[in-house]
Amino acid sequence: MATDETANTRSAARLALAGTGQAHVETGVTVLDRLLEQLARYGRFDLTLGVAPGSADTQVVESGKVFGRALATLLRAEGADGHGSAHVPSAEALAHVALDLSDDPCLVTNFDLSVAHVGGLGGDLADRFLNELARAAGITLHVRLVEGRDTQHVLGAIFKALGVALEAACRVRGERD
Repeated sequence: MATDETANTRSAARLALAGTGQAHVETGVTVLDRLLEQLARYGRFDLTLGVAPGSADTQVVESGKVFGRALATLLRAEGADGHGSAHVPSAEALAHVALDLSDDPCLVTNFDLSVAHVGGLGGDLADRFLNELARAAGITLHVRLVEGRDTQHVLGAIFKALGVALEAACRVRGERD
């Protein structure tokens, strides 16, 4: 179990490995809540995440930070693999996500969703969430869109693949084999 709380913003995240994929997420951005619920389900994490009210941009950035800091603990646990990779589809979209612990965290993608909007979430906000997550977790995060045109399906595939890759990265050697 990993937790992260930020007192000045009243944001908190709790993650439990080897869970059932249950999630209670309140970021203030409904589409991000659904994407994080998919991530938890596919990664088999039990996730509780709440972010203090603010602008959509602030809530997305804070969500990435608080979630990433909670993940950092699990990724660096004794015996954890610290790296993972997954290909996962969502309808016509297919995404590949690979990640590894890094002293120089970054996000590398091959897609541009900056003009796309899904449920009020601009694609640039999805990119900002992933960037903040990578930095706060201390990982190099590669996100590749293999195929996909529908923005909702693309984001679904990305977050599902991220969940599977994180589950592999947090797995302690000898568990879930």
